[in-house]
Amino acid sequence: MLTDDTPTSSLRRLWIGFDNQRHVIGAMMMRELHTRYGRENIGYLWMFAEPMLLAGTIAAIHSGERTHFSSDIRPVPFALIGYCIFILFRSIITRAESAIDSNKALLFHRMITIFDMMTARALLEGASTLCTLGILMLFATMLGYADLPVRPMALLAGIGLMLWFSFGLSMLLAAVSYENKLITKFIHPITYLLMPASGAFFQLHWLPQPYRDWLAWLPMTQFFELARYGQFEGANLDYVDFSYLICCNLFVLFLGLVALKVVRRQVHL
Repeated sequence: MLTDDTPTSSLRRLWIGFDNQRHVIGAMMMRELHTRYGRENIGYLWMFAEPMLLAGTIAAIHSGERTHFSSDIRPVPFALIGYCIFILFRSIITRAESAIDSNKALLFHRMITIFDMMTARALLEGASTLCTLGILMLFATMLGYADLPVRPMALLAGIGLMLWFSFGLSMLLAAVSYENKLITKFIHPITYLLMPASGAFFQLHWLPQPYRDWLAWLPMTQFFELARYGQFEGANLDYVDFSYLICCNLFVLFLGLVALKVVRRQVHL
């Protein structure tokens, strides 16, 4: 007979806990879909239609351009990858400020935490971005403006690292903005100011020194470098440091988790 202290029993309780959290986060994602998009007009399809309109417009603007930097780095997939991944970052960050206030009533349920709210939002944005990029790249390939990714796992790794970084930063911003509403006034402008420096629309080796090394310290530029390495044969990993990216993401995630733990004591139901 197994006791409560046996390894098998502990693993079973751990698995039950993970399964419960999976259902909680899934329910939070469905609630977020319904409250954000509703069921009117095209309903949940706005989850994909909105970023597709933005990214598709940017790609159409670049469709007539030519690039001399590399034979296979074509402007349309270059713009699609850059803008779609930046939309992922911007959407997670800008929606973090309202995460606690808009879902505070749900904390009456003991199984729901602020971490669950932030996780559901981040996964929703990640799914939206991945599907949007896949659909637009498929259309661009069919029309002859793009080719299939040469290293799809590297492309997914770049998106995944950006999602991880944005998630950790969103938890930190959600906690800080709940305590100080003035912070929310700066979040949107800062995201727009980050766009030209993020690496969404340039490669690091296009830049002269010392600006190249300065921008390489920004993790976002390396995420884009990795994603483009997954798409284009002519791209490289000369400016991607995986150990640096992992350490940055772990540090931001740690700060976010600590900030949520602190702010939870200030949330009065």
